[in-house]
Amino acid sequence: MAGLLQALVGAAEKAAHIARLCRQEEPLFQLLVAEKTGADRNRRFLQDFKTLADVLIQEVIKHDLGKEFPALQGHIHGEESNEFRNAQGETVSVRVCTTPGETAALLLSVLEPERAAAELLAAAVHRDVALVDAELAGVALSIPPQDLAIWIDPIDSTNEYIGGREDVAPIDGIAPAGLCSALVLIGAYDRHTGCPVLGVINEPFFRRDPLTRRWQGRYHWGVAYGDTRLCSLSPTPPRPSPCVVLSRAEGGPVRAALGPLCRDRLRFAAGAGYKMLCVILGLADAYVLSEGSTFAWDACAPHAILRALGGGTVALAAALRARRVGDTGPPPELVYNRPAEEATGVERWANRGGLVAYVHPQHLESVLAALATVPGL
Repeated sequence: MAGLLQALVGAAEKAAHIARLCRQEEPLFQLLVAEKTGADRNRRFLQDFKTLADVLIQEVIKHDLGKEFPALQGHIHGEESNEFRNAQGETVSVRVCTTPGETAALLLSVLEPERAAAELLAAAVHRDVALVDAELAGVALSIPPQDLAIWIDPIDSTNEYIGGREDVAPIDGIAPAGLCSALVLIGAYDRHTGCPVLGVINEPFFRRDPLTRRWQGRYHWGVAYGDTRLCSLSPTPPRPSPCVVLSRAEGGPVRAALGPLCRDRLRFAAGAGYKMLCVILGLADAYVLSEGSTFAWDACAPHAILRALGGGTVALAAALRARRVGDTGPPPELVYNRPAEEATGVERWANRGGLVAYVHPQHLESVLAALATVPGL
């Protein structure tokens, strides 16, 4: 099982390298955008884009993990369709081929006439990733891969990735927007219970090297299986008054309910994965979302890390319903193996009814108490 955790981290590192590579050639990057339509459109955004980097990263992770752990084949899921429309209007099914040359030829059908770019991407797809991480190498676990399934978000905050802004000043360490909120998320969950058990978050654009000006990344991982809790991070001490991070699209009633609890510590950021990362890093104490505009692939990886730190991610509407009928048990957490049968497209995997991500239970309790006063939640 430690081998699977290392494989998840290695896959995320390769994915981050591809994400950086695609942004290094800005004129090329502008050609790699295709608009999501129909059932694959996220209804929250007026425009929602997928990039070749999204599709390629997802297929690389599927290929690499499925090859190393055959029991996972058919159980590695992602946000993206692997179909990409090229400049000639042809639909190309992006996949990892047997050799770098074959992968380059397939990518060239999308990137024509940019042969050098196709070959560069193919080389990145087929490169071996060497991890130098003594702590990770020392993890010893035993979880059968055949009990697990995977959710991938190849580039969370695709819009921020496309925009590429680097001039957004953080507020108390939390960036309101910008390239730093674009993350690679890989989460493993129990196929039978839907509970997240392994999570990896990679920040491809963590900082620029001061000498080369090239982007450097970093990653975080967590394990929450049975009684085992392991994490590359340690939980930060709780604040007396919680800092809560929200989406800028969050409604006025939720903001008004949380304002007195947080005093002057309501913060705003882009990307569900990034907001959950802010909670993981202790930059915020909770992330609240009242709408069903996040999905299984957004939340699975960070949820596993939050569990490893002693926290979790609760289903907001269900938690408030339980609270209002006097249920004093643990609030219901999100699970990742149950599609909404009456929905279609990506909405089958929406986290309906919103969520609250947290590390410290007392902050969850105070947030739920404040939100219980909001009509309609």
